[in-house]
Amino acid sequence: MTNEAQLFLRQLLNNPRQISAIAPSSPRLARAMAEGLGPHSGRVVEFGPGTGRLTEAILAAGVAPRDLTLFEMNEDFVQHLRRRFPGVEVVHGPAQMASQTVLPGVARVVSGLPLLSMPPALRAAIVGAAFDVLAPGGEYVQFTYGPNPPFPPEQAAAMRLRIRPGRRVWANLPPARVYHYSRAA
Repeated sequence: MTNEAQLFLRQLLNNPRQISAIAPSSPRLARAMAEGLGPHSGRVVEFGPGTGRLTEAILAAGVAPRDLTLFEMNEDFVQHLRRRFPGVEVVHGPAQMASQTVLPGVARVVSGLPLLSMPPALRAAIVGAAFDVLAPGGEYVQFTYGPNPPFPPEQAAAMRLRIRPGRRVWANLPPARVYHYSRAA
């Protein structure tokens, strides 16, 4: 078992509600979340990077480490991410505090947070924080394991957000669906 897998398993056993996954995201899901990013994307923020599987795909797509900021609450994951991704800013704090750390004008916010397992007010605060830092035309990308969008349509409508379903990734445990959110015109 790799060090990353051991770290994930240890955190899952210590705090299953915070982790809310039975395995790290697969490389295919990570690539689906990073799809469309590249060296000229601009700044990207990631919420809930965990062991860094999505982070790895974002960087592999060509986003420069200096253009990537991660928000992670788990101290062990924070230390792991700082060692694994030099040059990437790793904030030890909740996603909903993004606007206190990141200047507006971000191209994309990528989230691995388990939104559907959170209370509606917390979900709204997290998605609201993403749109506080996104540039006009920026996109919030979120995946879910369930059959419904991770940020429910009624909440999205209240925040004037448009939902676009993305790829379904069968090669993930469990299978996942990617969703793209943007400001409605």
